[in-house]
Amino acid sequence: MQKPIITIKEIGRKYVIGTEVIHALKSVSLDIRKGEFVALMGPSGSGKSTLMNILGCLDTPTSGSYVLNGTDVSHMSQDALAEVRNKEIGFVFQTFNLLPRSTSLDNVALPLIYAGYSRKVREQKAKAALESVNLGNRMDHKPNELSGGQRQRVAVARALINDPSIILADEPTGNLDTKTSIEIMGLLEEIHSRGNTIILVTHEEDIAQHAHRIVRMRDGLIENDYANTDVKSVSPRLQALNESGSDWEKINQK
Repeated sequence: MQKPIITIKEIGRKYVIGTEVIHALKSVSLDIRKGEFVALMGPSGSGKSTLMNILGCLDTPTSGSYVLNGTDVSHMSQDALAEVRNKEIGFVFQTFNLLPRSTSLDNVALPLIYAGYSRKVREQKAKAALESVNLGNRMDHKPNELSGGQRQRVAVARALINDPSIILADEPTGNLDTKTSIEIMGLLEEIHSRGNTIILVTHEEDIAQHAHRIVRMRDGLIENDYANTDVKSVSPRLQALNESGSDWEKINQK
């Protein structure tokens, strides 16, 4: 069995607001292995957003340990965490988080600037990433010239640009209509089938059903953690893969 790409042990996170101490997480332990597709769920106040921020190296725990891809990131400085985020994690947000005055190409290439790539390499990699999400004909468009689904595809391409260990998708369909939500989930399914590890944060049951494992939180603790035996799939190419028995590369070329 593969070693976990994420190991958190007895993670706690508390916040002091005035004289009140809020325990957002209470001794949470979790392993996620390479290639898993995990949905993280829970009602408001359950701790899922706090856990997401820690998993994404956007925050550090008050107690416990977090090992990401072999590196203990539990108590790193903010600068060190920023470097880890850029190398190890691709983010997809509900609100897209695109630069409004930049083209799709420039938005996707942005993480490569911080990684030190030349402009030529940045453009080559960004073009390939946009083509992989079927936006090769929208490279020069700015966000206000794109539909919601197209903007989210740009965000997905940006998340993939550094070949991260993990794709962390925070409510990726929250601002999309039903049809577009299905398209985005189909895209995430295909990305997962290529070997990427995906952590999906959602409060929507139907969206969580696309994941192969569901972790439910309540009151700062993991309430349930189980394999999803009835995975919902909406990707036409994955359905063709299942029906034909062909390998992914052949289907992906069609």
